[in-house]
Amino acid sequence: MRGRTEMLKWGLAGAMSASLLACDVAAPVEPSLKPQSRPAQAAAAAPPQVAQPTSQKSAALRSYLNQVQVAQLSQGLLRQDGGGLDTPFTASVLARNFEQIAFFNEYDGAFTGRGGASPLRRWATPVRMEVIFGDSVPPSQRQADTKDVHSYARRLSRVTGHPVSTGGRPNFLVVIASEDDRAETLAAIAKRLPGISGSSLRALRDMRRDTYCAVAAYAAGPSANTYTAAVAVIRSENPDLLRLSCIHEELAQGMGLANDSPGARPSIFNDDDEFALLTRHDEQLLKMLYDPRLSIGMTAAEAQPIVREIAEEMAGGPV
Repeated sequence: MRGRTEMLKWGLAGAMSASLLACDVAAPVEPSLKPQSRPAQAAAAAPPQVAQPTSQKSAALRSYLNQVQVAQLSQGLLRQDGGGLDTPFTASVLARNFEQIAFFNEYDGAFTGRGGASPLRRWATPVRMEVIFGDSVPPSQRQADTKDVHSYARRLSRVTGHPVSTGGRPNFLVVIASEDDRAETLAAIAKRLPGISGSSLRALRDMRRDTYCAVAAYAAGPSANTYTAAVAVIRSENPDLLRLSCIHEELAQGMGLANDSPGARPSIFNDDDEFALLTRHDEQLLKMLYDPRLSIGMTAAEAQPIVREIAEEMAGGPV
């Protein structure tokens, strides 16, 4: 299991967002014919970013997660091929999987028990992601993870037809932090985002050892089923492939596919970890989620005939 997802509702006045610092604009330089005097001493360059040393607890967790990845790969899990001839699915299977994944919660709000049935939930406004790192994450990992999130955001936008970007005022925060600095990083987020308290992020702060990552989505507007903000937390101790798989699953679940299903295949929305990365089947689920024929707040029963119609169009055959 990679993560746990739940949509949380909080009484915010509007969409949760973070304040951004304004950029300074240099004044235009007046033309001059004479050489300009040099400063007596050149300004010192900013010191290179250095990650903080990790604790024994974090180091032990990193070792454990590396063993998990090695064991899964040796069993043929964490596939990256997106599904092939060995994973066929029909329109009926696609419709069933969508209903199970889009109309149910994987966990309750405290991540302590199973969730129940839920209306259709998704974003109505553009999604703007920002990656936030804990102090212990080294620069090389920051660079790689930032690139992966930016690339995946573009893919989510292309697949869903809904605006997803990594610029502007963020409303979807992707936290990549270690056991040492996760609590501190989340506390900083609570201060940045109006209406989000430390207690509302407690489930993300206190993740169990066998939880690699998690995401919580929030509805703060007039509709209880319209996402206005989300926070994903990914353990920086995860090795490269597990960390990338967390990016794929949690960010996709934060778009509105909040459940897992043991029957979904080929899919990352399945706790068996057979697939590490978003599959062609999952792309169709995301496309269905944002199809304009489906409305936010629809129940599974109301949406069923439309879901079957869309699935038939996608799979090229009757349900």
